[in-house]
Amino acid sequence: MSKKNNLARRKRQHEFDLQREKEEREKKAKKLQAKKNKMKVDGSEKKKKKGGSGFQVGKRKLKTKLTEVAKAKAAQAMELDK
Repeated sequence: MSKKNNLARRKRQHEFDLQREKEEREKKAKKLQAKKNKMKVDGSEKKKKKGGSGFQVGKRKLKTKLTEVAKAKAAQAMELDK
């Protein structure tokens, strides 16, 4: 008998294939469940803005940080409101 036609070998190969298919199904199910859970969490919350330090215009990033003078003026205005 040839190696490919050996009954024991075919039986072991068949069991191995079944095991591999079972693992693949479990992996897909786990991935799908994780995706569903992630979608639930993401759907309930609003998207957060990325970094408030600047924004993109063309290829350059513009800085929007306040200068020291502007910070002082803002602090002074906040004191007047109180």
